[in-house]
Amino acid sequence: MRIDKYLWCVRYYKTRNIATEACKKGHITVNGQTVKPSREVFPTDKITLRKDQIVYKLTVLDVPQNRVGAKLVDIYRKDETPAEAFEHLDMLRQTKEYYRAKGTGRPTKKDRRDIDGFLDLDDDDEIIE
Repeated sequence: MRIDKYLWCVRYYKTRNIATEACKKGHITVNGQTVKPSREVFPTDKITLRKDQIVYKLTVLDVPQNRVGAKLVDIYRKDETPAEAFEHLDMLRQTKEYYRAKGTGRPTKKDRRDIDGFLDLDDDDEIIE
């Protein structure tokens, strides 16, 4: 089975076209070599793919005949992705939520109150230079 079809069948990519584009961009390696979408996959192959800033590492256990359900995916592959990769992605998401998006305009009333609460300024307080 082709590598792009395999990755689509085991639900790493939503469509075969997206899997094919990932192969063409060099995001997928099999046994340490960058592959084309037409490369055949066999059991015991080690696949490394980069998707959403996570480097997934998996071993092919068997080749499915067609796309399988999410509950049956573990029959056809063994996921060896380290847990640190997922923790890193979670940390990135949390840091992005903290900052305001560029170009969102002036702060809202709630933002202003949060800023004032952080600075702990009242109307009666004077700023000493």
